[in-house]
Amino acid sequence: MLGMLALQVNAAEPKTAEPSTPKPAPTSISVKEYSADLAQLYREARLEDPRILAAYAREKAGEEHQREALGSLLPQLAANAGGNRIKQVNESVNQIYNSQNYSLTLSQVIYNKAAWENFQKYKSLAKQAISETEEAQAEATVDLAQRYFTALAADDELELVQAERRATQKNLDQVSALYDKQYAKVTDLLDLKARVDSLAAQEVDARNQVSLSRAALSEIVGRPVNEKLSRVRNDVELKVSAESLQSWVDLGVAQNPSLKANASAVEAAEAALRGGKGGHYPTLGINLSAQNTNEGYNNALAPRTDSYVAGLQLSVPIYSGGSTSARVRGLYQDQVSAEQQLEFTRRQVVKEITNAYLTADSSVEKIRANRNALSSAEQSSSASEKAFRYGVVNAVDVLTATQNEFKARRDLLKTQYDFINNLFTLNRWAGKLSTESVESVNAWLSNNSKTAPAPDRRTN
Repeated sequence: MLGMLALQVNAAEPKTAEPSTPKPAPTSISVKEYSADLAQLYREARLEDPRILAAYAREKAGEEHQREALGSLLPQLAANAGGNRIKQVNESVNQIYNSQNYSLTLSQVIYNKAAWENFQKYKSLAKQAISETEEAQAEATVDLAQRYFTALAADDELELVQAERRATQKNLDQVSALYDKQYAKVTDLLDLKARVDSLAAQEVDARNQVSLSRAALSEIVGRPVNEKLSRVRNDVELKVSAESLQSWVDLGVAQNPSLKANASAVEAAEAALRGGKGGHYPTLGINLSAQNTNEGYNNALAPRTDSYVAGLQLSVPIYSGGSTSARVRGLYQDQVSAEQQLEFTRRQVVKEITNAYLTADSSVEKIRANRNALSSAEQSSSASEKAFRYGVVNAVDVLTATQNEFKARRDLLKTQYDFINNLFTLNRWAGKLSTESVESVNAWLSNNSKTAPAPDRRTN
């Protein structure tokens, strides 16, 4: 059976996994024995998952948009050169000549509220993109972990169905032998045969679920995942600290990347609103230019002349048909929408942390209860087989005991996997899911050369 999991919580690193004994190093690995663990698939997914790659691209785009907005506040330098061939005809002149002109212009914004607030907007959007990348990584990690343990559960289910079928088939063989000697009832024989046939059908479905769960993993890592999956070790013990739920909620409100992204979105909306109001403000800039040309007024040929100009440009908006005011009102509604989205995300963080925390804590007792239930079911199944041999119970009682035993095994395995998934979910919403978190959980998994299948039931 899979062992119990290890869990330690402290204020700085909540729910950090530390097995009671370190993960032993493998002595040798053959192709036949090789298996993939969670950390390996996590590293592959970081390089292959389109969601993560797209988030990185959006982050880089946000940085460039911020730099673009900053550029409008910096000096603007432009050089121009041109040449013309001109024919000039009048009462006294009929000539064709060439003209050239060269100019260099430097302009610098001194005051432009709209441009400054536009830079502040894209600065906040760049921060939002960074937080969204962190959120995308955390979400992809939780998705990977859920698919990994779903695939592991599918493997367990197939092996448990096969084990239960073998055990039931053995009981069927015994009843068949007794029936041939007229020591067993035909109803017992038919009940066991029906159960064997039902398990055969379940095995077909279990094989299909294994294939489907592997396909789900392949979607994330970008390659077929045909290796065995490393299972939870049997030498770790589950522990839970006394850290309070409120401390987790406070941590999530402070560090959740999705909440940070929404806060940055509110800052961007506020900056956009200020920039919209800047449309009512005057702008001031300085212009410096130098020009060299031999072309005069009305394209007339003139001596080559150098011109140097320095000037201030003041622009005062007076009336734009009401478009500026309408834009400000629309930007205000965008700000309200961003603020409400922030509040929704805050409530969602509190809810998700509360659900994951309470579920993870209750899973500890549930795992303990399931282990006790499995122990009782094993004893009941063994006792039923012995009682059947002495004629105290019938074959249906043995069948029921066998079903209860394997149900207890499935419940225990499911509870353990649910606990790990809730651990990932809790760390994600608290903003603590990282590579170290994956490595900590991965330490619970067996070495490639020590991967054991779901335990088979030993029968006498």
